[in-house]
Amino acid sequence: MDEGDRPVSEDDTGDLSGPDADAAGRTDTPAGSRKTGPRETEPRSDIDAADESRWYRFRHDKDGALMWIREMLSSVAIVLVLGLLLFGVSGVWPPMVAVESGSMEPNMEVGDLVFVTDPGRFAPDAATNDIGVVTHEEGTAADYQTFGSYGSVVIYQPPGRTASPIIHRSMFRVEEGENWYDRADDRYHNADDCGELQHCPAPHGGFITLGDNNGAYDQANGLAAPVREDWVTGVARIRVPYLGYVRLIATGQAEIGDVVGMSVEVGTIEMTGESIVPIRMGGTVSLVDRPDGVRSAEAA
Repeated sequence: MDEGDRPVSEDDTGDLSGPDADAAGRTDTPAGSRKTGPRETEPRSDIDAADESRWYRFRHDKDGALMWIREMLSSVAIVLVLGLLLFGVSGVWPPMVAVESGSMEPNMEVGDLVFVTDPGRFAPDAATNDIGVVTHEEGTAADYQTFGSYGSVVIYQPPGRTASPIIHRSMFRVEEGENWYDRADDRYHNADDCGELQHCPAPHGGFITLGDNNGAYDQANGLAAPVREDWVTGVARIRVPYLGYVRLIATGQAEIGDVVGMSVEVGTIEMTGESIVPIRMGGTVSLVDRPDGVRSAEAA
């Protein structure tokens, strides 16, 4: 019998090596495929549990970094949502201003937060102009009152003015070249005739304005010329006491003691035209400058 025809014994099959062993251990596989063994992976349930644990901590932690991040993001989101809602209603940015001087007392106090709207929005029937402003003169005839007196309270910014916008009441309207001396209430100027009254005759058409607590028209004390319609940036609608102190304290124009009612001896307070600080994100607002010749009143 040839060696190649010899039957293989059981002992021989247990000790295959070399090329025969390779041939015996190899199985036919389709071309281009590769057989791989099992791959070890992290159990999916463990990953999901870790993610769920982090999300739970983010939502429920009462201290630590995750709590501070959550509170910061929540505050930013609330401010943005409220800002967008107020902007949508008011049509003007910023939609709120903080009162910084006493020129509109007692109807607007220092630290009040005032909601304003775009000129012309929510215009009352008593308004006779395109920006919805009712003058004190017109308000008296139509019985239209805002903030404790007749007429609209407007926010205006004369050209070239870099200080705070002015928030005062519109008293009456004048036309270009008008001698408005006889229409003016002599309690709010000390001129004997039009020649002594500033901005008389009127250099252009506009509103004569006055702070409710001031002793002179803005035009009589040189604060501004008659207020053109395009100088008016907003009309005051609602005030909320004290909330404006947040901005005033942040800009250094008020102290925390002013909010909590600390007793401070005040002395003499000048009545000025600068009355508001816009509530805005970022930026700075110039402090009040006080023109000469403005009447003053003793603080209570």
